[in-house]
Amino acid sequence: MYYEVIPARLFGTTSGVLTYSSDLPLQPGHLVTIPLGKTSTVGMVVQSVPAPKFKTKPISKLLFDQPLPSHIQAAIFWFEKYYLTPLPTALKLFLPTGITRKRRAISPEKTEQALKLPLIPLGPAQKTALSKLQESPVGTKLLHGITGSGKTNIYLKLAENTLKQQKSVIILVPEIALTSQLVRVFTETFGTRITLIHSRQTEAHRHQTWLQLLNSTTPKIIIGPRSALLSPIANLGLIIIDESHESAYFQENPPRYSALRLASFITQTLHVSCIQGTATPLVTDYYLAKTKQAIVPLNVKAKDATPPESQIVSLLDRTSFTKNRYFSNQLLSSIDQNLANHHQTLIFHNRRGSAPLTICDHCGYQLNCPHCFLPLSLHGDAYQLLCHTCGYHTTLPTSCPECHHPSLIHKGFGTKLLESELKKLYPKARIARFDTDSAKNQTLDALYHTIHAGGIDIIIGTQTLARGLDLPHLATVGIAQADTGLSLPDYSAEERTFHLLTQVMGRVGRGHLTHTNVIIQTFQPDHPIINFALHSDYVGFSKYLLAKRQNSALPPFTHLAKLSVTYKTETTTLTKIRALHQAILKVKNIQVSAPTPAFYERTRQGFTWQLIIKSPTRSHLLQLIAKLNQDFKFRFTLDPPSLI
Repeated sequence: MYYEVIPARLFGTTSGVLTYSSDLPLQPGHLVTIPLGKTSTVGMVVQSVPAPKFKTKPISKLLFDQPLPSHIQAAIFWFEKYYLTPLPTALKLFLPTGITRKRRAISPEKTEQALKLPLIPLGPAQKTALSKLQESPVGTKLLHGITGSGKTNIYLKLAENTLKQQKSVIILVPEIALTSQLVRVFTETFGTRITLIHSRQTEAHRHQTWLQLLNSTTPKIIIGPRSALLSPIANLGLIIIDESHESAYFQENPPRYSALRLASFITQTLHVSCIQGTATPLVTDYYLAKTKQAIVPLNVKAKDATPPESQIVSLLDRTSFTKNRYFSNQLLSSIDQNLANHHQTLIFHNRRGSAPLTICDHCGYQLNCPHCFLPLSLHGDAYQLLCHTCGYHTTLPTSCPECHHPSLIHKGFGTKLLESELKKLYPKARIARFDTDSAKNQTLDALYHTIHAGGIDIIIGTQTLARGLDLPHLATVGIAQADTGLSLPDYSAEERTFHLLTQVMGRVGRGHLTHTNVIIQTFQPDHPIINFALHSDYVGFSKYLLAKRQNSALPPFTHLAKLSVTYKTETTTLTKIRALHQAILKVKNIQVSAPTPAFYERTRQGFTWQLIIKSPTRSHLLQLIAKLNQDFKFRFTLDPPSLI
């Protein structure tokens, strides 16, 4: 018997499929070990074929009796067509690292069981939304629910109904946190039927979890980040994508792909539903869902709640900053009141560290990373300069490395500086900072119960705090500088800013306290995005952004691809990118930008320049990239969510 097999390792031919012989009867999706060159690798059986006219090698071993589910097999070929991913690379994405190794049995993972959450019965609005989701045709649907509208309870009901049909559920979250409300509610409700997948698990743990799912005969609920979608679970009946607007659902490293697009393909293949839940959908998804009449609105809070009082404070108006240069008088007044009433304040600033720029006030020299050539950020608590791109760090010098004058100054501010300022202003207050610099015993997960119980007075942090926090003692959200991301040279900068502001503002006004407020500090108080976020006006925001994108021929009105080249010298890079540009100019139905330096132009790999190509038809981009790949060396990203 002869079989076509996809190896999980790239090889010389272009088809991605090789033919092998076997004495064992095999099924499509069976994982086997095969000889490839002088070594062996894992492969997936595609189909049986007639005896070929050339000599073949035998399959070495059948790894597992259970084949990969049919939708996983189909997805591997979808990757090749939709993202031009080589079949071996696509297969490897779905397999755990060290798949041929023998592993010891794993013990069940501990999840947070404290803080029992009483399930709020579905209100009329939630029941209506649930009925619409269940009654509408299978496929991808957008659950557009405001923050605090009870989306999690709707997910629970959908999952419960799916389990009753003896089918499994995959729930995607931007990043797994064992203390998150969604994880806790599902764990308390479904117990051992829950399988968690997250980056903190060891390679052995992830491997064993993968095997358990492959061989599972009972329906499961799998909760995890983007990679949970790759789980080999059979009889899948529902996919839920929580906070579907999050950038974490796009994989930036090869093979680059959108989990939202992959989920839509899987649901089409299996004729089941995919629910995208968010208060702030990506305008591309909102536009497509509206076109297909696949939006289910949920505009009523799950609990009776008074909306927070919101105000904008201009950072240009120094009369509002007479007590502190970083915190307005209005924000400090709210903090004072909250401390007196034993309520909490959340200070949000999406920049960690103490200061993002260190320069010499005497000669103008700027301290940059020697590898990335980007500004080093000061971390005052450790007295170090750190590169937030590659991790390079060095001790803060006492004088300028260039002119040796002791005139180094630090510009801008980050969460660490805000923390030190607040500790000076409120020495008796309990203050905690949460960002990626937090120690393991000081993370949001580690201190969640303390925060939830009101044991921390002032909470400071980056976008970690914007997702899923429901704190009963939180009275004020203060945004230190709302326009930080608006100046980035990227078509999605405004959208990301709106998402972030809306999400962090949604931490208050959830029905716990009768009076809550939001204070937004900004250098651009009249900017449309700031004002749309202030009034939680998603409809106005989407109309504004869609009009801009239509005028500029940007998604969803066209399709994009980013092509980039990197070489050690700038001269070589320019020569190569210009040659690539000239080749594209000759192609019809394709619009191409002029060659431009990448946002991170110079790294330790060399110099990077890029081209942006557009077409109203995605297949034209695929055909062009496939053709260019034969003559040029470049990297490409299809449907990039960002051009930075």
